[in-house]
Amino acid sequence: MWGCAMHEGLETSIGDRLGRLRTRRGLTQERLAESAEVCVDIIRKLEQNRRRTARMATLNQLARALDVDVSVLVGTPVTFEARPDGSAPSVLALRRAVSPVADLLGDGTEPDREDPEEPPTAGALRASLRATEGIRRAGRMGEVGAVLPQLIRDARAAVRAFEGSDRDRTAAYAVLAEAYQVAATTLTALGNPDAAFTAMERAADAARRAGDPHLEAIGAATLAWVLTKQGRLEDAEHVAHTQADRIEPTFRSQPLDLSLWGILLLRAATAAVRQGERHYDRVDELLRMATAAAAGIGSDRLDYATPFGPTNTAVAKVNFQVEMDRCADALGTARTVPDLASLPPTWRARFHVDRALAHAGLDRDEAATRALLTAEQDAPEWMRYHGTARRLVADLHSRERRRTSPLAELADRLHLDE
Repeated sequence: MWGCAMHEGLETSIGDRLGRLRTRRGLTQERLAESAEVCVDIIRKLEQNRRRTARMATLNQLARALDVDVSVLVGTPVTFEARPDGSAPSVLALRRAVSPVADLLGDGTEPDREDPEEPPTAGALRASLRATEGIRRAGRMGEVGAVLPQLIRDARAAVRAFEGSDRDRTAAYAVLAEAYQVAATTLTALGNPDAAFTAMERAADAARRAGDPHLEAIGAATLAWVLTKQGRLEDAEHVAHTQADRIEPTFRSQPLDLSLWGILLLRAATAAVRQGERHYDRVDELLRMATAAAAGIGSDRLDYATPFGPTNTAVAKVNFQVEMDRCADALGTARTVPDLASLPPTWRARFHVDRALAHAGLDRDEAATRALLTAEQDAPEWMRYHGTARRLVADLHSRERRRTSPLAELADRLHLDE
């Protein structure tokens, strides 16, 4: 993959940040290239803005050599966009919901303790969670930011209210665990890795209290994704592997167990592929096992709001081939993906971005533009937050000579020139 997220307003490029960080560390381009084990020509082209992005493995190696989180190097969005009704979801509100001050003080002053409304029932909580997950899968980030803090507060209130009912309290903890996971992924996308990690700690605790090992497994998959986005690749792979080993599926395993095992294998492979070429054999092996699990299930599933099955493993294969710079293979695989329509909009959009990356890697800019426009059709708001898509559009647009074109119009819709 190419560059990840970016600062709002695009005031600096990856190359600008790379040069500034390298100078601050007192490194020459050659010394940095040696330390990061990357080609010095890539560093030169990035810093000269002749190249706008690079594969994620390269960016992770550079970030590690510079001793920074990869999000510092590639840039991240820092807040939600305003919604069409003029309101603006608040990152601060989400952080407060994840880490209320009352938890530190222990003095019973949490605001929602004084809420005059009755706590929601377990059924109402589950319905709210399903609605929130549906919004997230559709890529409507602003709506997620608007409803998620209240869902977390509601679930916390329900946990307290159901103290005498084990069944209802367990159900409330299950909702709370998943809500914290959604918060973690949202905060990570907005460049708040510290708050995201706190959310995952709370998610793990809530999952244990819910007594649902499947919920703990999907939590590990989410944690692996968060760690991967932070550039903590070995930790991410270890978390995913450890949890996958606990499932240990057999040919008699239930589809849910196979699905969660396969999801964890794909998370481990995502972390491995970003560690560079020396890890590609392991990526291929993990993908083979996940593909076998998907074949054992035989159909696509959606468990804990995460898809898995023959379609998702094929889409993951395209992603890994792009990351490994096997662009022609990626496009060949993309043509064989079954039942793409079964995936959520954001998964489909990510697939089309990978197709665009593969085309761009083969200098097929027009085909890359068509794939990006298809991605935008599936998840337009998601595109405005997704750093890889934004970086690719910026890179293609910088090479384009026409002032007006479908690509230029897409760049405008993504607010790349603000």
